[in-house]
Amino acid sequence: MDTTVAFVTVSRPETTAAVTRGAARLLTALGYAPLAEVTLPNGRRADLMALGRRGEIFIVEVKSSLEDFRTDQKWHEYQPYCDAFAFAVAPEFPREILPQEPGLIVADGFGGAVLREAAAVPLAGARRKALTLAFGRLAALRAAGVQALSLE
Repeated sequence: MDTTVAFVTVSRPETTAAVTRGAARLLTALGYAPLAEVTLPNGRRADLMALGRRGEIFIVEVKSSLEDFRTDQKWHEYQPYCDAFAFAVAPEFPREILPQEPGLIVADGFGGAVLREAAAVPLAGARRKALTLAFGRLAALRAAGVQALSLE
């Protein structure tokens, strides 16, 4: 019997897409309504921004590789726009290099799991209201087929 082993190389964009999809599925299962690629008021783009049943806002930053993490250290800049923040990574990602403060999600194209809960730091009421309204408008524009990215 001849056994052949084939190695498949997955590109960084494919990894990003799979982790984003799995993390979004997990957020949905946890009761959140996620939107992908949301530009925040400070100009940063959140990979996933999700609104919970009680109005809580959760931002997830997808890291597709060690290089992606090392070259992109802007995660602190998301925290003023959410109640909770987490990284989402693929199962093979070297998780030991990630900071301990944010939550941690491991995901693939089919779903994900929370390995570390994201610490909740509630937003101020006025900021929450403004972000929630902007999130709702963005979701409605996208549902109408408009290719909107920014919270306005």
